[in-house]
Parts: sequence; structure tokens; C-alpha cells
Amino acid sequence: MKQAIINAIVHTGEGIIHNGVVIIENDTIISVQKEIPNDIPQIDLKGKHIAAGFIDIQINGGEQFYFSQYPNEETIQDIHDSSLKYGTTHTLPCLISSSNETILQGIEAIGNYKEKHKNGVLGMHLEGPFLNPLKRGAHSLNQVRKPTNSELEEIIRYGKDVIKVITIAPECFTDDQLEMLLESGIVISAGHSTMTYEQAQYYFSKGIKLVTHLFNAMTQFGHREPGLVGATFANESVYAPVILDGAHCDYAAARIAYELKKEKFFLISDAAFLGRKVVNFKWENFDAHLENGFYRNEEGNLAGASISMDEAVQNAYKYLNVSADEAIKMATCRVAGAINMENEIGKIKPGFPATFVQFNPDLSGIKSLVLI
Repeated sequence: MKQAIINAIVHTGEGIIHNGVVIIENDTIISVQKEIPNDIPQIDLKGKHIAAGFIDIQINGGEQFYFSQYPNEETIQDIHDSSLKYGTTHTLPCLISSSNETILQGIEAIGNYKEKHKNGVLGMHLEGPFLNPLKRGAHSLNQVRKPTNSELEEIIRYGKDVIKVITIAPECFTDDQLEMLLESGIVISAGHSTMTYEQAQYYFSKGIKLVTHLFNAMTQFGHREPGLVGATFANESVYAPVILDGAHCDYAAARIAYELKKEKFFLISDAAFLGRKVVNFKWENFDAHLENGFYRNEEGNLAGASISMDEAVQNAYKYLNVSADEAIKMATCRVAGAINMENEIGKIKPGFPATFVQFNPDLSGIKSLVLI
């Protein structure tokens, strides 16, 4: 059945169409136009703005469950349902440094879920366990480890069609191991790393085009050693996601990063939980409690974020001196580009899914509109 969204200001990801009309059939956008059809059901947005639904490639939990603690389909559903409340229609549930058994459980759960549900769960983000222990952040020291060929081969074998992004510290890998990952097709993100500027540029030249939560858990920019942050700034091919909550990254630092990265700058939540409903959380050696709106562990370190993607977009508009359309792109088409899905999601364009957000001109009133 065809449907028409009418009387909308359409942020396509490539431009803005006033009084736009979006035609949908079989859960897919088939046309973006100006003419209003009379022969199909209509959804009148009465002048509201509309864009593609937000994409969050790093989210650890929904409003109830934490994926690394419960790597099962119930948690995945919680993440999906909770994300929809905040304008996010596409997600990569994130599994942090865990045992090999837990990693395989997470892969199986995501794979089974995707077979049953044709919604916005794109796959998995595996953050660790192959990180540098000196930059492990809130990851358990008991789980952070160097890769072995056998473990890496097993993860790739079982996860290559499920794991969309893997965060690693490249300096902990041999060249052969890194090549094994690059050839798998999994998007590699550099993070939780002590790389120097020169090391980072070397690994970027190998094919890594993404870093994990810019500024956090990496070598910082200095005038004598520019570090991984400086290498990211200097390399125009590398995408730089930021947790824009004012704690993980000062807004002034984010403004500088945006000015340098422009179309390679995008937003993630890295939310431990959404909605700030979980106040205290403990799992194995990982703990988090809500303190002044932020999750911190017993050592006082940030332990995942509490922000949602709609808040991140609103903060970009408020603190980065960008237009509403530019803030929206930081949560849609820019994210899709970072994970090589720019021709599938993140825009209002024929062939793309009928998953949207609607909002007011000042980015208030963000609400998911899913016609799938």
C-alpha cells in the first residue's frame, strides 16, 4: 500500500525541500516530490520538519538492560524500542570487552534477532576486548587482552555478517592480524589506544577510517606529540564521532573538532542506559551510578553516557553554532557514511527505508515516525 507524507519541510540529507511530499510503498521511499497525490492515504505533517531517523552506532543498553550483561534478544529489543522514543531508528548494540563465550553469545543473539525482525538493528558494535590496557577506561582489566590468531579467526568466522564495527587498539595487533580484520569487511575503529601521531597515520594508511569516541580513551593533541587526536584532525579520510554531552567532551573542544572534520564529524550516544531510569548498575567488574546526570564508576571515571541521540542533536544545534539541518546530518547521513551504508540509510531518498524523525524548526519535539 502506498502512503504520502505531505505538508512537510523535508531534510533529505542532500538538501531541504519546503512543502515536500514523500511517497512510500512497501516500507520504502519511492519518491520525494512537490506534488500532492489525491489517490493514496495521506499523513499531513502540517508544516513540521522531517528527516531520516537517527543512527546510533554505539549504544550499550536500553531503558532496562545492558547488552554486555545480557547479550540476548530481549536486550536487543529493549535497545530498539527505547531508542525509538528518542528519534533513533537504527542502532548497533554495543558489546564491550568480554569473554570469548560472551562475544559469541552476542553475535548469535544479534544474528537471530535480525532474522526475525526487519527493523533498524543493523548489527553489532564490538568494543574490545583487544584494547590497550593503559587506555581501557571503564572496561574490565580482566577482559582486555591482546588478540590471538585463533580467537580473532573465530570472531571473524562467526561475526563477519553481524559485527558492523569493531573497536581495537591497532598497536596491539600484528600486521597479519590487522590485515585479517581489514579483509573481513568489518569496519575497524581505532580507540582505547596509546598510539602516537606517526603510528596512527600508519594505521590510517592501512585502511582504518574511523575512531571511537574522539578525545576519550586515546592520546591527546599536544604541541610536541599530536597523538591520535591530532592524527584524526590531520587525516581528511577519518571519521570522528563525539559523545556530545558536555562531560565526555567539552563543547568548545567539539566545536574545534567540527571545524576541522566537517563532514567526517558525527554523533554517538555511547549510552550505558537510555532515559536515566537506571540509577545504579553493577555487572562483574563493571559498575556505574548516575551522578549529576552522568554515569560514573566507583573510581570516578565516566562509565558510558546517559545521553540519547535527540539530546546530542539538540546540543550540536545549541553549542556548535550549526544549523538544524547540519545537526541532523551529524546523526543521519554522516553516520551512515562512517559505516559504509551511505547508499542504504540516513537520507530521505528513493530506495531508502521509511523511517523518519519529525521535529520543530528549533529541533524541539523530536519524534520518531516509522512506517515499516
